[in-house]
Order: sequence, then C-alpha cells, then structure tokens
Amino acid sequence: MDTDAALASRLARDLEAGFPDLVEGHRDRLFTIALRLLGDRRDAEEVAQDALVRAFRAMQGYQPERTAALRLRPWLASIAVNLARNRRRRADDRLPPSQLEPMLATGFDVAQDGRSGPAQRADRLETQRELATALLALRPSVRAAIVLRHVDGLSVTETAEALGRPEGTIKAQVHRGLRELRAMLESEPAPPLTTTAPKRAERLRPALEAIR
Repeated sequence: MDTDAALASRLARDLEAGFPDLVEGHRDRLFTIALRLLGDRRDAEEVAQDALVRAFRAMQGYQPERTAALRLRPWLASIAVNLARNRRRRADDRLPPSQLEPMLATGFDVAQDGRSGPAQRADRLETQRELATALLALRPSVRAAIVLRHVDGLSVTETAEALGRPEGTIKAQVHRGLRELRAMLESEPAPPLTTTAPKRAERLRPALEAIR
C-alpha cells in the first residue's frame, strides 16, 4: 500500500483514480476518531463519510502541488475533529451513550495478559467499558488530544497540526487527560453485587499501568 506521501502524489496526478485508495486507507481510522469523540456509532459513521466527501471536494479546488504536499493523516484528522465538534455542539443535551459496546473494539484497547476463558473475557470487556466511559467524561479539547495521540497514534507534531494547537499545549493536555483518566478509574467505586474492590483493582491494573 502507498505511504501517505506517495498517495498524496497520486492524488495530485489523478484525484478520481487515487481517491478510492484514500478511502480504503483512512475510512476506519476516521470512524474511530469520531466514535471516541462523540460516543455514538451513527454520528461517527456520518462524520467519517462527511470528512471524506469534504476532503475530496477540497482537493478538487487545490492546485496539484498543494495536494501533493498534503500530510494526509493530520489533515484528514483535522477535518473529522472539526465535524465531530460541530455535531457535538448541535447535540449538547445528549448524554453519553448508555450502551458503549460499539466503542470497545476501536482503539485505546487493553493489553491482554495471556489468559483466556469466559471470566477473563468478561473482565476485559468491563475494563474496556470503564475506559470508554471515562474517556467520554473528559473535556472535549482534552479528549480530542488523547484520541489523536493515543488512539489514532499521531505524533505530538501531527496532533498539534490536526488540532491547530501548539505542541506544548498538546503535551500538557495529553498529560492532564491521562492523569484525569487514572483518577477516574482509581476513584470509581466497585460495581455492587458484581465484583469486589480488590478484584476490580487487579482487573484495572494493566490499564492503569498503560495510562501514564
């Protein structure tokens, strides 16, 4: 598969021929970004689709040299983040979703410890659910920085480029957000009748060790 630089060059030469490869290479990551920012699968699908449409229309108006110089990963992430932000503003009264399972298969995953079986899978799902809930509770600006840096895997420089913020701000927001995630996971009481505090602490240990 082309690198982003090679793909940008192909898009500059022939946008319509190269665009399906851009869709194939970036559709899922744009959906993941939007899902983590919005917490709603339908909204995320619409944002990802709209982001690709807007990217195509933007490149139609660019000179070839401008398209060839695009850094596709942060550029596309910026479009998706802005669309998600606007959608969220239009739905300020929407509460975080009560069913988080659609979020659990995308990004910010929990490392497996080598064990398998129904009990271990249930523990893993519960940990992922708590991580998803905590992530949705962060301030939108902090959540966006963490999603791009630790879910999408952009560098600090790329995250700063996508969000239009100084690199120092991104570093501070990511640090603050991870600290808040740790605090939420460490302070939340054990769910009644389902698990004990010691068991929960043991279950969350790998996730807490990963959030630094």
